[in-house]
Amino acid sequence: VPEQYGGTGMSHLAYTVSMEEISRWCASTAVIYSAHLSLCIDPINTFGTEEQKKRLLPDLTAGRKLGCFGLSEPQSGSDAHNMLTKAVLKGDKWIVNGTKNFITNGREAGVCILICKADTGTKTGHIALVVDREESPFTSGKPEDKMGIRGSSTTTLMFEDCEVPAANLLGRIGGGFKIAMDTLDGGRIGIAAQALGIAQGALELAVKYSKERKAFDQKVADFQGIQWFIAEMAMKVEAARLLTYKASWLKSQDEDYTTAAAMAKLFASENSAYVVSKAVQIHGGYGYVTEYDVERMYRDQRITEIYEGTSEIQRAVIAKTVLRQY
Repeated sequence: VPEQYGGTGMSHLAYTVSMEEISRWCASTAVIYSAHLSLCIDPINTFGTEEQKKRLLPDLTAGRKLGCFGLSEPQSGSDAHNMLTKAVLKGDKWIVNGTKNFITNGREAGVCILICKADTGTKTGHIALVVDREESPFTSGKPEDKMGIRGSSTTTLMFEDCEVPAANLLGRIGGGFKIAMDTLDGGRIGIAAQALGIAQGALELAVKYSKERKAFDQKVADFQGIQWFIAEMAMKVEAARLLTYKASWLKSQDEDYTTAAAMAKLFASENSAYVVSKAVQIHGGYGYVTEYDVERMYRDQRITEIYEGTSEIQRAVIAKTVLRQY
């Protein structure tokens, strides 16, 4: 984010590296950070007017307000076009009614980037609204009791005659779905970095444990079978890193990164499943108990294959590009 709006002016790659490093030890903290920056700050920074950036970004970049992103609904996940949340323009306000589901930071967020259907009386289409909880109150449901990333709240958001200033419309009427998809492209790089960081942390713990643990009068690391596990884990981590950094670099250069982001997210998330699983295996029975970090990493990793676009959606995005290219 540029310095004039309270940011550091650093590149997207710097953000990606920070996501990776945080995720090495706490995927919950990382996804709080990712949803705040990738899904809330970035669309304002990318699609907002100068007035909107000056008014909305400083509180977010300073951490005075936490951000979230409202796209999924109880009946529409990957099929985002099937959303029911609606905004009707009345005078200088949008009146919003509807429910959003599985919202990271939903309980604590002070600002929500809300994607919904709009009706002005003469024009319809999807829109993106910046909803400030103080001026446009909305409510959140009970946090979901999740398998992993349990330090991050995931809730339902309810909008009941929520009045949002017309000045908080990002882009144009009818452009909301494009804003949502572009935002998810950037978010996928953040989740790729999260998956990468989890895998890197699991690899380090597995190597450390294999050098300390002894079996049959030798270190576990001396067994060729374990060495092959570690070699495969290290290769997958490095390949994921290169794909993730490439996608992030392309975004930093304002080049098309949609396919690169999908590849990074798909590869990093699915290969982190292998890496973390083998880390648990190397730990043996200790890998299955909560005293050891790899048990938590095993649960945390799983969601990286689902949120911000399932693996199946990533394959659809990649295939579409490849079929067009060749």
